[in-house]
Amino acid sequence: MAFFAVSRSRPLKFLSATDLAVEYERLEAECAQLEQAVSSHAIVDQAIGAVVVFGRMAPEEAWRVLRDVSQRTNTKLRVVAEHVMAFTQGAELPEAERIELRKAIARYQSWKR
Repeated sequence: MAFFAVSRSRPLKFLSATDLAVEYERLEAECAQLEQAVSSHAIVDQAIGAVVVFGRMAPEEAWRVLRDVSQRTNTKLRVVAEHVMAFTQGAELPEAERIELRKAIARYQSWKR
């Protein structure tokens, strides 16, 4: 049985059953990565909202706060966002992140004045 793939770069390319299986696995991996990216984006957006409330600042500054905390603690932004969201539910922030969060909020609040 023959299968053909249609794409912009190669209008008709013959694919074997093995080629199709490999392409299927590649697409599944890509889909999983996209799902993770969407989930991470949602967590970061929620954490931005929490920092907006904590710091009484605009979302742009809240984004910078999270980015700074991530960079200064060498922690992935998604992980910092997860910790901030856990903090809103009563969990403790890791000490380094807590210290940097305070500093970053103070830094970006002073820009408004």
